[in-house]
Amino acid sequence: MALRIVDEANRCLQCRRPLCREGCPIHTAIPQAIALFKDRKLEEAGTMLFLNNPLSVVCSIVCNHSSQCEGHCIRGRKDIPVHFSSIENYVSESYLERDLSLIADMKASDTGKHCAIIGSGPAGIAAAVWLSLAGCDVTMFEQKPAIGGLLEYGIPEFRLPKRSVEAMRELLLSLGVKMRTATTIGGALKIDDLLRDGYDTVFVGTGAWRARTLGIQGQARGNVYFGIDYLVNPASCEVGPRVSVIGVGNVAMDVARTALRRGARQVTLYSNWNGVSANSDEVELAELDGAEIEYGMSVELVNDKGPVFRKSILDEEGRCVGVGDERIQAESDTTIFCVSQVPKNKLLLTTQGLEATEAGTLKTDEQGMTTVEGVFAAGDVVTGPKTVVHAVAGTKKAVAGMLAYMGIEIPACLEDSFAEVLTAERK
Repeated sequence: MALRIVDEANRCLQCRRPLCREGCPIHTAIPQAIALFKDRKLEEAGTMLFLNNPLSVVCSIVCNHSSQCEGHCIRGRKDIPVHFSSIENYVSESYLERDLSLIADMKASDTGKHCAIIGSGPAGIAAAVWLSLAGCDVTMFEQKPAIGGLLEYGIPEFRLPKRSVEAMRELLLSLGVKMRTATTIGGALKIDDLLRDGYDTVFVGTGAWRARTLGIQGQARGNVYFGIDYLVNPASCEVGPRVSVIGVGNVAMDVARTALRRGARQVTLYSNWNGVSANSDEVELAELDGAEIEYGMSVELVNDKGPVFRKSILDEEGRCVGVGDERIQAESDTTIFCVSQVPKNKLLLTTQGLEATEAGTLKTDEQGMTTVEGVFAAGDVVTGPKTVVHAVAGTKKAVAGMLAYMGIEIPACLEDSFAEVLTAERK
């Protein structure tokens, strides 16, 4: 494996203007990382990747590489692009398997500042790592039994091995992050309580965990689930041999592949237009696993037999602009709706002054601060459902804002990683 990855690294052209870096949402210094790897400077390469993106090992597995780094690789125009994902995975896994005290040794001196992190998904983990390295005392609050958020409860293990999530837990422990699981902020404890109890800043990274409904008849029936809820614990959901999945995004692909692995014999995904919104790789994998996709089908209701559709009327670009008259009954034991998610509103209802957009996401300024002073946010709770790397990129901006708010300078170990964010803020 290592030799194959070396061969892949040797294919990199070391472009003066690396389009691969431009295609990465967090602007990973890909040519530099590859050069360090080729020079046998594995630890240095791992350190650079980690400080820029603490979830580098996760992103190397779950990112949409074909439309990001690898999709922008200049070699891909006439040949096969350099598969940086395999190089990044090897380097990042090796780095985190080494003595984690080496990472802790990079921490800046104790600043005396205390930070609360609400949510332990990708945004929360990244915030906790960067703030800890900056010398802050960090406490993470998670309402579920284990930390990880989307990584633990939203991405199936066949797509993201649990060892990668466990590596994140061990990393946080090594940095001295305190973790309070099974604790809901917005219930017995509120954001006001955190500010009262001495936290200088609060970071909200609670994601988008409430399924969006279509408001159609039958969504409350016993033979219906919502995709984001199904993925939390598929073993607790009896789906039967025939499954209809409404939606064609990444969550829908994960649901379809999970259902097939749990005994479903026929899984059909339905798109109301002439395309899909999921990554091309995820679509291909779902079809390889045996899922089928039907296009131009608009769901109208769900009954005991399954979903009922009308044929979509499509425009020249394949978008749905209406529906036909004929009703089409799809025979299935279970219908699972995967039509996006929105953030839960618990924090909004319990925090005076906290405001949301019309889409239900938290309002933030250019530094990532919400409408409550000292409270910052990033990830899906701000942008709506996006990818892990987008959540981490947004968190970097918010962490820079938190440090500035607390009067803390970016520590030396993070200067290069935060250079672009600081430059953009100055402009």
